[in-house]
Amino acid sequence: MAMKKFINDPANLTKELLEGLVSCYKGKVKLVSDRIVMRATPKDESKVAIVTLGGSGHEPALSGYVGEGMLDASVVGDVFAAPGAPKLLEALRLLKRDAGIVLVTLNHDGDRMSASKALRDAEKEGIKVREIVTHDDIGPGVDADPDERRGLGGCVPLYKVIGAAAEAGKSLDEIMDIGERFNRHVATLAVAMTGCTHPQNGEPITVLPDDEMEIGMGQHGEAGGGRTKILTADETAARMIAPLMQASGVKAGDTALLIINGVGATTLMEMLIVYRKAAQILADKGINVTPGACGEYLTVQEMAGFQMILCKLDADHREYLSAPARTPYWNA
Repeated sequence: MAMKKFINDPANLTKELLEGLVSCYKGKVKLVSDRIVMRATPKDESKVAIVTLGGSGHEPALSGYVGEGMLDASVVGDVFAAPGAPKLLEALRLLKRDAGIVLVTLNHDGDRMSASKALRDAEKEGIKVREIVTHDDIGPGVDADPDERRGLGGCVPLYKVIGAAAEAGKSLDEIMDIGERFNRHVATLAVAMTGCTHPQNGEPITVLPDDEMEIGMGQHGEAGGGRTKILTADETAARMIAPLMQASGVKAGDTALLIINGVGATTLMEMLIVYRKAAQILADKGINVTPGACGEYLTVQEMAGFQMILCKLDADHREYLSAPARTPYWNA
């Protein structure tokens, strides 16, 4: 498919989008050293800092969640590419504090490689930092080894939970416990109706026939192995919510968070119809669904489809999800 995008020189995409972000939300975020997005007003150094890293092209993720109550910094790579370890180490140096830092890394090879190198170097420099690796994608299978499961949109509510805990003054050990409990019970499954083009070369990443969709597709258009003829919204929701319930461990009497994350070209109308059915199924199973979310939180350019995110919540998770936040793209 031909690429149609409002861009300038493809080589300047990341630079220009970050300039646009901080210009639009100058009271909330600032740009440091060209690839590090930080809170405009820093958090007190007595509190734990929260940092993440990842490629651009998924806006508003990841930098759109930098701000009060969520991330202290986001380290940005080129489109669909991890930033290098030196840039991440630079951000860790800027946020060095006795309280410590939590680094959230999505389980993708490039991100993991950059994070591992930066963490080794940070340790040598006496920077106190711990890592949470997200692996919420159940596309490879509900029982797949976590190392084989990619990080998808489940990172966004995780940022909210641990960001609120850090804002409340919780210790590094406490935040790691809060975050890892959330991480164990969050599960995501993606479905796509179309692929997308890479904005720096115009090449399609994935092509789907007009009458097919794919359940389990990855964050960059990676094949998921679940191709089928296009199903209705209710059929799609039912097919996705069952394995998500199994993976998250949610059962009757539990409280769960449900999010429908649009990945670029699916209308809010469609997402709300899907949310409706998934929420009905959960309610019929005796599961209490908290106020959820429907919208674009982590996108994949112009891909049509969505990610369904389900998480079994502990009581403190519910508290932190409802805590105040002030970021470009999550305000509560």
